[in-house]
Amino acid sequence: MRSLKTSSLLARLLGAALLGLALPAAQAWTDKPVKMVVPAPPGGTMDVIARLLSEQLAADIGQPVIVDNRPGAGGGIGVQALRAAPADGQTIMITASNVLTEIPHVIKSGFAPLRDIRPVGVIARGHLVLVAAPNVPANNFKDFLAYARSRKGQLSFASYSAGTASHYAGMILNQRAGLDLQHVPFAGSPPALTQVMGGQIFVMFDGYVTSRAMISAGKLQVYGVAGKSRLSELPEVPTLTELGYPELNFSNWLGVVVSSAVPVETVEKIHKAVTKVAANPKFRGRMFAVGFEAAEDLNVEQLAQSVKTEFERNGAIVKQFNIQLNP
Repeated sequence: MRSLKTSSLLARLLGAALLGLALPAAQAWTDKPVKMVVPAPPGGTMDVIARLLSEQLAADIGQPVIVDNRPGAGGGIGVQALRAAPADGQTIMITASNVLTEIPHVIKSGFAPLRDIRPVGVIARGHLVLVAAPNVPANNFKDFLAYARSRKGQLSFASYSAGTASHYAGMILNQRAGLDLQHVPFAGSPPALTQVMGGQIFVMFDGYVTSRAMISAGKLQVYGVAGKSRLSELPEVPTLTELGYPELNFSNWLGVVVSSAVPVETVEKIHKAVTKVAANPKFRGRMFAVGFEAAEDLNVEQLAQSVKTEFERNGAIVKQFNIQLNP
């Protein structure tokens, strides 16, 4: 009996010891509250996603994650707040990749994206779709091209801002398909989509996340997805790669970045925490519910390389089409 009691006690002690060893691994990133900078105002899509991420991340690491909205300057104000914080991993930033790969080409944002920022982990990816009003007399991409070519110089395309993928995609389609659509930039998707739905502007490349509700309501029709894979919610809509335009491959990832001064060891720990959130079924379901797709699992080095590749590609597009830098 004594030996059984002793064995039971040893088992409990061993279990406690093993639990004690496991806890530091889960909590190794931090034992303090974390600040999450959001380079966008409260209430928008980015802010909503940031709060979902902060909620799940806080549950995983056992520490509060405090959202700090810092909108302005194409993400530059948020980046400056991130860089001004101590480089200890206690301050992170959620962002869309275009803050690093598109905007710095056309706005003086005050930071060097490939030097000052280190991408850490991706939680979701958003894709562009080519949309038009439902009363446009073209039911598919082939008919759309025929209609546009028959009215050269008479039609226009909107973008949600000059110097963004929405602008790039329209310019590339113009060139590759032999169209003559005039570019009309807007300050964001909502006013641009209003003009497209009203028929004042012919067509637009917009993020599926922002156009999704209007597509579902039948207020927009979709001609193609600017990517290599079809969207899970629009399986019948072909990609522009399938349609013969592989250059029209534009998407933005949504994820976490830190200052490049944060130690590599800390970056790797944050990466593990972020990818754990991205793999969480409940969190993934929330991302899918607003129109995002699952993102590929890239390690820190692969993610940095992908940012560099996209930054350089976008720089070449800006130069090719003489897209001007805004002060």
